[in-house]
Amino acid sequence: MKYVEGSKRVFLSTGTRFPREVIWAVGAIKFSAAKSNVDLGLLDAEIGRVIQAKAKELMKGKHDQLMVVDVFQTGSGTGLNMNANEVISELASEVLGKKVHPNDHVNMGQSSNDVGPTAIRVAASVAVSTDLVPALQKMSRSLNELSKKTAAVYKSGRTHLRDALPVTMGQEFSAYADEFSRDADLVEQTMEFLLELPIGGTAVGTGLNSDPKFGGLVAKEIAKLAGLRFTSAKNKFRPTRLLTDMSSLSGAMRSVSIDLYRLCQDLRLMFSGPLTGFGEIDIPTQEEVAGSSIMPGKTNPVTVESALLASAEVVGLDGANTMAASLGEFELTMGVPLMGYNLVLQAKLLSEALSKVSTLVIDHVVPMKAKAREYAETSPALITLVAPKIGYDKAAVLGKELAKGVSIRTALKRLGYTPKEIDHILNMKDLVKPGIPARKIK
Repeated sequence: MKYVEGSKRVFLSTGTRFPREVIWAVGAIKFSAAKSNVDLGLLDAEIGRVIQAKAKELMKGKHDQLMVVDVFQTGSGTGLNMNANEVISELASEVLGKKVHPNDHVNMGQSSNDVGPTAIRVAASVAVSTDLVPALQKMSRSLNELSKKTAAVYKSGRTHLRDALPVTMGQEFSAYADEFSRDADLVEQTMEFLLELPIGGTAVGTGLNSDPKFGGLVAKEIAKLAGLRFTSAKNKFRPTRLLTDMSSLSGAMRSVSIDLYRLCQDLRLMFSGPLTGFGEIDIPTQEEVAGSSIMPGKTNPVTVESALLASAEVVGLDGANTMAASLGEFELTMGVPLMGYNLVLQAKLLSEALSKVSTLVIDHVVPMKAKAREYAETSPALITLVAPKIGYDKAAVLGKELAKGVSIRTALKRLGYTPKEIDHILNMKDLVKPGIPARKIK
């Protein structure tokens, strides 16, 4: 493989290889291109048949060990395209006993400048639709179930990490359930832009040396193979020279990672303790591995912290994608290999993190009801309940007393409320929904 051997000398040698999804996508393009060229009467049927067979093998992972070019290569993705061309041509030549040319036959009607941008869009779309969207939907379902399970678990709300008005644990989890459901919609909607493929535009988007019907036929075949609605882009200049659609998908995954990061931070705090932290929940599954190498019996939120690291990585990759999408000039985008690698990695990191957190953490959360309610009933912020009656300034003075240890019941008694009225004011069911409890008391 002449080109591949040369690439080892001039490309970087970091050991960073393309993920399975990208190799599958390149194989799908080569299969679809050969089939389309045969159907158009441009490629010998026998050669086309063998190219399709070997491309299918590439898709299935049979020749991954031969896809050796580094991700950090020529920015258009020529190394990736030629690696596939040469692997398929050599394998096909062995079968036929005659030369199958990597450029004349395998690369017929194509250019690295339309193959690369097509491959990374296909790979990212497959990774997102197959792994990420289902993981987001599972997370939303798990949070909804936990929200229902903890709907009557009363606790102190917290703002600025200071005691605030009561909420239910179910209300807290419902916020995340709603958000991850929206995240799934956002990712799917953003992915739609990637379904328009530049294949058929060849080197600069004009389609020179490609049959006018070629791009549409190839996109149709890829759609069948992937089970997604890929089409040939009407304006092939746009996806050939710009990766803005992929940058947008990266941004959507950054948003998912931020939401996951926030959820995991809350889970860590709620799980903190058992004696010196909040101790509002237990997560039994986190006991499956030793939490400490020196402190016997210590349990740490290991799954949650793993997800925090993955979230941080996704945000960092989005920064790299912003730069990669900016690379290039005129008819060529120069961030193709890196963008393809990063987007698939982002999708896989988030999918794994979401799946593990939902199945190992959210599905097994045990609320510590008594402790949570104790926090709710002793929060100094409860003085807010009578502020509409006595005014903000007077309530603020009482609030400072509560912060020093005076109970809310004692404070309300000093204001002249009877025990029955105090019970009515402090009814937790009324404190976690709209209303003005103090106005119900004469």
